[in-house]
Amino acid sequence: MAVARWCAAQGWPVHPLAPGRKTPPANCQPCQESPHSPAECLCPRVGRWCHGFHAATTDQEVISAWWRVNPGFGTGVACGPSGLVVIDVDSHPADVPARDRILPGIPIHDRVDLEGLENGYHTLALLAALRKAPDPSADAGTLRVRTPSGGLHIWYRDDAHHRFTCSTGSSTGRALAWQVDVRAHGGYIVAPSTVTTSGTYRPLPGATVPAPLPRWLAEELIRTGHLKDRPQQPGSPLPAVPDRARQAVVAAGGGRRGAEKVLDTVLQDVTDCATIPEGAGFTGKLNRAAYTVGGLVSAGHLTHAAAERLLTDAARTARPAQDRQSSAVIRSGLEAGARQPLHIGKARG
Repeated sequence: MAVARWCAAQGWPVHPLAPGRKTPPANCQPCQESPHSPAECLCPRVGRWCHGFHAATTDQEVISAWWRVNPGFGTGVACGPSGLVVIDVDSHPADVPARDRILPGIPIHDRVDLEGLENGYHTLALLAALRKAPDPSADAGTLRVRTPSGGLHIWYRDDAHHRFTCSTGSSTGRALAWQVDVRAHGGYIVAPSTVTTSGTYRPLPGATVPAPLPRWLAEELIRTGHLKDRPQQPGSPLPAVPDRARQAVVAAGGGRRGAEKVLDTVLQDVTDCATIPEGAGFTGKLNRAAYTVGGLVSAGHLTHAAAERLLTDAARTARPAQDRQSSAVIRSGLEAGARQPLHIGKARG
């Protein structure tokens, strides 16, 4: 109860975990007998803990009542409502995956020696080194919690309110790095000092509260598709998408209106960055645009040359001094997107 009450006092909604485990306790009998979505459930509104993190609260009276029912409960923290992004570094014995899954979206050449790469500590350190940033696992300026399995939870505050989503590092879809999970909206994290049958989640020396999420790490989360809702950014009128976007699609034929809309949208996301000097997630937006446009190319909606030119123009509009970096992102994204053709039906009439 003391752990849960402390977390709630920080403004982090909490919910119980089954005694000795890192998963929520069972729902009440009526919820078990009549399955329904958390949004339809009345239990959290009347002080029950059904549906895990969906029932999380900062109400100290409710928390006290829960833990009086079972003092052995552990504590889970709902990351999204808490404004938290927790980087969950795993250290599980496993075979190293294919090179394109070690750091999703970042090509690792065959000449690069991967000897010694074994877990999430290594992949996160590699990602940080590529971005010329400090290794988050060594960041004593934020709350870090050692897990019983030898992993690490690195807690950060999302002060920019990006609304990042969760992922697992083993996923073939959205992932930050191999064996590096992300806990944010749609998930929870085990609170520090929680005791399970496997051991205790122990805070490491250093900060006892989360620090702001580093800008470079936020950019990486955006690049890898963790953004739930794009935040509205203030600024002056946005630069227009080049007219050649529509011309290229029309010339290629097929799915004209739908493909035009897709192309306009992704290119506009890139050019929007021109009004935001820092923290715009430019690399992530360019990577996603290139991936999408690669799918359009593969499906025959426009040529590769036209796609590369349009993406280059949009990138130069937003970041005129980053041609070399932008070119690498464009090539990588186009190549990846080409493996997933984006077929859009022809408009009628």
